[in-house]
Amino acid sequence: MIPVHIGLVSETQSLTVRSLTQTAAALQKQVTRDYAPIWKVSATVSAFAALEDVPNGYWPVIVMDDIQTAGAAGVHQDKNSQPYALVQFSASWSLTASHETVEMLTDPFGNRLVSGTSPMKGQGRVEFLVEVADPCEDATFAYTANGVTVTDFITPAFFDPVSSPSARYSFTGAVKGPRQVLKGGYLSWHDPVSDHYWQEVWFGAKPTFRDLGVMTRVKGSLRSTIDAMTPVPELQKGLKAGDSRLTGFQTQSDAVDASADARAAQLRKEIKALLRKR
Repeated sequence: MIPVHIGLVSETQSLTVRSLTQTAAALQKQVTRDYAPIWKVSATVSAFAALEDVPNGYWPVIVMDDIQTAGAAGVHQDKNSQPYALVQFSASWSLTASHETVEMLTDPFGNRLVSGTSPMKGQGRVEFLVEVADPCEDATFAYTANGVTVTDFITPAFFDPVSSPSARYSFTGAVKGPRQVLKGGYLSWHDPVSDHYWQEVWFGAKPTFRDLGVMTRVKGSLRSTIDAMTPVPELQKGLKAGDSRLTGFQTQSDAVDASADARAAQLRKEIKALLRKR
């Protein structure tokens, strides 16, 4: 298996080197430990201070101060049809970077469809757009790797026709059955009979269905076109530092930093003593 190489890139002065490298290490752990065994994709994640430092052949995930132009957030393709992702810097930027990373690894070109039974009664067999983080994208269902906040993601069993007690539908287990959309998430699909695209979204008090109509103009990819039609401010703009959903994750992050600082101090002390002996 030829591994994919992801480059986590900072194009903002707001992001510290420590945060950039810690998040790259966390995404590498998530991809290697959690994602790859489920989706059978091998990948590396490395940190780079600027786009000029990214080697050819790497797919960049670029963190910037302001990408709030229409359709700017998410995964795109360059002039050579190679994928890259843009992430808005915020208190929850690592969650967004994780979201874009696993989605880019699963479907780098944003057009992957898989057939299954529609969540809408009477609609029958449809084609789901494979966006592995969207049904469970809310920070409520996130988890941590190395103390860094990362996204939950669905498994291939998510598209199964029936539920099974032995199946796992998302990595954390928050998704309990096939095609279940959690609060704050959504699911998109194509109905071959009507040729319309549909969504189940849960952005309010309860899940609702949306008819997106016929896709007469696809801009870039199905994913980028549908994402532009599905505003999710919390993912696109990020969460504020005081958001209650981030409080527990921040406590874990602070504990990881304290532990790393203590280990670094101990190593420096041991190295200094070792050099004195020579």
